[in-house]
Amino acid sequence: MIGDVHPGSHWLGYVKYYPDERGDRTLFGRTYRQNTVVSKAFGILADRPECYVYSPAIGCVITGVPREDVVMHYSCRQALAALHETPGLLDGSAVSRDLLAVIGWIVDHEADDVIGVTGSFLVGVAGARSDIDLVCYGPRGYEEAQNLFTERSLIRPYEGETLTRLYLRRAKYMAGSSFDMLLRQEARKLQGLTTGAGAHINCEPLRADGDRTFHDVFAQEVGHISVLARITDHHEGLATPALYGIDVETVIASTIDEAEVFARRITHLRSYLGAYTGAFRQGDTVHLSGRLVHIQGPTGAGGFGIELTPWSATESYLANLAR
Repeated sequence: MIGDVHPGSHWLGYVKYYPDERGDRTLFGRTYRQNTVVSKAFGILADRPECYVYSPAIGCVITGVPREDVVMHYSCRQALAALHETPGLLDGSAVSRDLLAVIGWIVDHEADDVIGVTGSFLVGVAGARSDIDLVCYGPRGYEEAQNLFTERSLIRPYEGETLTRLYLRRAKYMAGSSFDMLLRQEARKLQGLTTGAGAHINCEPLRADGDRTFHDVFAQEVGHISVLARITDHHEGLATPALYGIDVETVIASTIDEAEVFARRITHLRSYLGAYTGAFRQGDTVHLSGRLVHIQGPTGAGGFGIELTPWSATESYLANLAR
């Protein structure tokens, strides 16, 4: 699932695994293939148009599962607890042993109520070359995850040759960003390499249970816009969906006339792309390319904003550190 606001009819999200004989994952006795591009879900679900749904909170058509079709919910925190209690659920590979060590640290530090396991280990299709994907919830979860990622007996930072590989891994998603700026942006994220298998490990911060920042909020798309903007407030940008305060300095391109009229009214950036959660700080100048939306809501996030979503097959929405 993506986001924390879902209509009564659907759970919003995208296709992560789908039946395909060319795949390398086995689930429910069938062969599945992994999908890493959110917008490809539209094509994968072409025979299931009931999975296309308009989200008033996001302001566009996205994909989701009709609630009556859901047969199982996977809980990230329950998965962490299950793996801790029953290590035999894992395959014994080096990355699995690293995951168990990480889970042990989380349980020992009483953070298992605010950190969970997601990705391939959540649904039981992990292999020896899998990444370790974690999620943390709310401010306390973020703080505990920060402590975890500084535990050098478990996780080492990207540096040297591995840092170059990280740049190559990220560069295609961050066109226009310099090497130094991209790495500075990446260094702010909760990610690294496990000390045993050398597997990529990351943690995506999510909003706390009961957080209503994006509830009762409605978005209307006006057009697309690219700008240079200064971050004025990053405190709500430390969890996905991220919300940053911004002040537009320069309009680079736009699909709308009189873009400068809108520019001085744009006050915030909303991002459903986890890559930009926690990536910016107050005072940063950021190159943004996204949807210009008008927001209506009771939480003070009204007015015009730039929104980054993964549900676009024609546009690449970006937020890159410029200086």
